[in-house]
Amino acid sequence: MATIVTATWIGSISVLLWGTLALLTKLTGGEIPEFQLMSMTFGVAFMLMGVRWFLAGHSGVRYLRQPPLAWCIGVGGLFGYHFAYFKAMTLAPAIEVSLLAYLWPLFIVLVSSLLPGESLRKPHILGASLALVGCWVLIGRNSDGFSVGNIDGYVVAFSCALIWSSYSVLSRLVKNVPTDAVGWFCGVTAVLTLVCHLIWETTVWPTGWVQWTGVLGLGLGPVGIAFFTWDYGVKHGNIQLLGTLAYSAPLISVVLLIVAGYGEATGAVIAASVLIVLGSLIAGRVKRQPVPEPEAIH
Repeated sequence: MATIVTATWIGSISVLLWGTLALLTKLTGGEIPEFQLMSMTFGVAFMLMGVRWFLAGHSGVRYLRQPPLAWCIGVGGLFGYHFAYFKAMTLAPAIEVSLLAYLWPLFIVLVSSLLPGESLRKPHILGASLALVGCWVLIGRNSDGFSVGNIDGYVVAFSCALIWSSYSVLSRLVKNVPTDAVGWFCGVTAVLTLVCHLIWETTVWPTGWVQWTGVLGLGLGPVGIAFFTWDYGVKHGNIQLLGTLAYSAPLISVVLLIVAGYGEATGAVIAASVLIVLGSLIAGRVKRQPVPEPEAIH
């Protein structure tokens, strides 16, 4: 079993990959309907895990037999978050939705203190709060402000934060469930998002190698490997530090867009960078007390 530090580093890979989400989505051209895109990318993620099973000499069927709680957490988190996020996007402006949805790292830091063997300390709160302010400065720099008329969308967006933070924290309760099982959770999510697509959307296939590169990139990175490394990280690593580091994802996204020529460096970007990095450093300096490993639910 890897150490807590190693598991935390593995989990942080997810943050780097989620930082590529905006650029890869940009490559898809923005014409593919949301649920269709999610079905395609989660399908790629499932096939990616399928390759791992093939190389290991089995079909992966052995990972289907998981506790009902693990299935509820896995599918509920992956599908529930994305369903709520896309629904919120239809009810409120994208920037305000993103601001509320990105409360999930702060919720992880706060709620994870209730887990066996975890505790909440002032540096955790201070670091996560600074990173949150930086995230809001970054995302909200073009916002027109919140409006009472969009309250339905705000409520759904807020539920996104609750769903993903719950998924991340509750995963610790089923830490004996191997990460390979997440491959099946991705497969089920691909099917559920396909059903949503067939009900509400019109199919639009990618045209050209650039759009296909975006789709495959999303499935392999932010939707594929990222969910696998995040599962391992939150189960075995420093979940509170991972929650704070997660605020780096939108910063990485903006930096990549700037490098690719889709944006420009501004005072807001620089200020957000300082706040997010400072918050992560403060949270990362907290020393964990040695505690006995909690028993997982089978």
